[in-house]
Amino acid sequence: MTDMQVETTTADRVDVLGIHVSVTDLDSTVETFARWIDRGERHLVCVSDMNSLLHARADEYLTKVFNTSGLTVPDGMPLVWAGKRAGFDRMGRVAGPDLLERVMAEAAERGWTQYFYGGADGVAEELRDTFQDRHPALKVDGVHCPPYRPLTEAEDAAVVAEMNASKADIIWIGLGAPKQERWMAEHRDKLDAAILIGVGAAFDFHTGRLDRAPLWMQRSGLEWSYRLYKEPKRLWRRYVLGIPRFLLAILRNPPRPVQGPV
Repeated sequence: MTDMQVETTTADRVDVLGIHVSVTDLDSTVETFARWIDRGERHLVCVSDMNSLLHARADEYLTKVFNTSGLTVPDGMPLVWAGKRAGFDRMGRVAGPDLLERVMAEAAERGWTQYFYGGADGVAEELRDTFQDRHPALKVDGVHCPPYRPLTEAEDAAVVAEMNASKADIIWIGLGAPKQERWMAEHRDKLDAAILIGVGAAFDFHTGRLDRAPLWMQRSGLEWSYRLYKEPKRLWRRYVLGIPRFLLAILRNPPRPVQGPV
């Protein structure tokens, strides 16, 4: 794995079990994206829920990825509540599907170009068509669905060349956590796009392959229960085992503002 060359600051981050989560909300995140694109900056963005945070916490390399990202946004109300407990009242949820929809609308107005990478066969193409139907001015200059197996060096180099040729401002990665965070860290220095962002299942939500919980469940922190109801065999370990583990760890290690350099 290559060393990451991404510069970051610790301003407005909260330490949640050793992971430095950005103090932000949906509006502020989109404003940050606009600033990076305007300035020609290059960053990766981790969209962190409880599950991805626990993965990152257990892996030294992933901890570095999350803690040196341009942003590690709170996707999940437990992370928002942790930030508020640490004194950051302006912390707001930045869910992957909401961020994707919001940025597509902004990109159509500002002329930002997108590239979609990931998902099952046909998902990236369907995602492109879905958003271009909603936002006719939206520019999507590339999509790619990789195989489940690891790519060869030649295949990976071809993907990088295709992404750079697309001149995309934002590359959206839907590989699932923690695979997408590792991919971003390994490819950040090879890609010209201003922003690499991993949004997990957001591709499937926007193409109708997965249903989202009702809005009241999203806002009350119960979206996990709806997903568990929909996919019990796949998700029971994540939630039935993960939630108690997360809560116990938070009680033992209360969230706190990040102090000093990463």
